[in-house]
Amino acid sequence: MKRAAPPHERATPTPRGAPVPDVPGLLDGVPRQRSPRETVGATLREPTPAAAPRRWSPRPWRLLPTPTGTPFTFGYAVVLCLTSLIAAYADPALVHALLQGSSTDVTHLARTPGLVLIGSALWVAGGVTSLFAIAFVLVLTALERRVGAVRTAAVFLLGHVLATLATEVPVGVAVLAGHLPDSSLHRLDYGVSFGVAAGIGALAGLLPLWLRLPLLAGFGWMLLQDLLAFTDPMTNWGHVIALGVGIATWPVVRRWYAARLGPAGV
Repeated sequence: MKRAAPPHERATPTPRGAPVPDVPGLLDGVPRQRSPRETVGATLREPTPAAAPRRWSPRPWRLLPTPTGTPFTFGYAVVLCLTSLIAAYADPALVHALLQGSSTDVTHLARTPGLVLIGSALWVAGGVTSLFAIAFVLVLTALERRVGAVRTAAVFLLGHVLATLATEVPVGVAVLAGHLPDSSLHRLDYGVSFGVAAGIGALAGLLPLWLRLPLLAGFGWMLLQDLLAFTDPMTNWGHVIALGVGIATWPVVRRWYAARLGPAGV
């Protein structure tokens, strides 16, 4: 038979929900459990750690084309480098023949329009160090990263074709009307500048206002100076027309950009 504990040794019952007092020797090493009221109070008192702010870091390498990120601009730039090397180091007679055969003059447009429209866009007037060559790399890279390769090619081709036709067809009409000599049907016309101008116009529609306005103002001022110089008015007007073509694509390129971002970018 168990002996009953003396009254002074008997444990006093603890009310339910009351905290258990810390008693030396009572389950040493085991942390005392908090009551629900204590847990809630501690949670309210402890500050929630704030999320670390995201630090913006510049990535200048994204200004340049890459084989995987911007395949259209990268591949096109390689072709332009090759043709520029040919123009710089090949026999001058051969270079002139190649350029003349690729020229989008009235005669070639009437005979082989598709061939010369593509061939004329394989050369850079002034070489790879010219202003339009640099603009080609920077502008088309930025546009392709936003809307993709196929759509960037479509904008470039649209500006190149429409601006070429808009400048060459009036020349043919003027020759037929007797206002220009027959030699105007064979003028040398080649390069990527019309496509680049269209790319600048399209890209401006995807930029914030503080970037869009300086881009259009700076490029527009350059085109205006070329028009006032009147050294090559047909080509200069072609640049203005191509820029307008690019601006006219804003509703389309903005939809392309939104679709490329997906729900996360809305």
